[in-house]
Amino acid sequence: MAFADFMTAMMTLFLVLWLITQSSDVKAAIAGYFQDPLGRASEFGSSVIPGEGAQAASVRPIAQPEIVDVRKDRLIMVGERIRRRLEQTLEFEELKDHIKIELTPEGLRITLLEDSSGVFFESGSAKLRPHAAELIRLIGSELAGVPNAVAVEGHTDAKPYPPGAAYTNWELSSDRANTARRLLQMGGLQEERIVEVRGFADRMPLAGLDPRSPENRRVSITVKFESDSSDRADNVPPPREERQ
Repeated sequence: MAFADFMTAMMTLFLVLWLITQSSDVKAAIAGYFQDPLGRASEFGSSVIPGEGAQAASVRPIAQPEIVDVRKDRLIMVGERIRRRLEQTLEFEELKDHIKIELTPEGLRITLLEDSSGVFFESGSAKLRPHAAELIRLIGSELAGVPNAVAVEGHTDAKPYPPGAAYTNWELSSDRANTARRLLQMGGLQEERIVEVRGFADRMPLAGLDPRSPENRRVSITVKFESDSSDRADNVPPPREERQ
């Protein structure tokens, strides 16, 4: 009996340790289960006979602020996983200082920041360098595991192409965003999850920087809060016929 009690105590300890590490939505779901294990609180009271006895306690609904916190926690965890993988992969050693991962009012933003040497893209081109392509595929593999909608944006500095050039910063920013989109999909991100691919040229320089600074050259991948992509599954367009 002593050994059985010991094993029961250890199992209880492991369950408690597991529970305190879970997010608030998991804790709320577990609390709801113990309040109403059969999911029939509205049908039965404290008596086993239907319609008799005091009404059982109803499951506490999750308040809106808690839902927002859960969504934030989920995106923060995604950002931390990406950050850890970057730190653990030697080939990304030169790139990690040019990657900014932050939580914004729109969602989790992952920004690939260029400099004058062309860290991710070849100068004036939408062609990615090999390590940068592998990095974006890695991000795509991490984002494949969450349901949120994703937006991809391209930005350039204000240095213009020669007068009369057919290719401008508008084309460059759009092409770089589309290149990143393709690599994200190659990494595992589902096509229907991508809701925006936009090129802003030099119209949105980073705060405090000269518009001509090369650090304005960047691609941003934003994982939107679920509220921005609600009912996404109902709005997914039907499969398109293949082009002939």
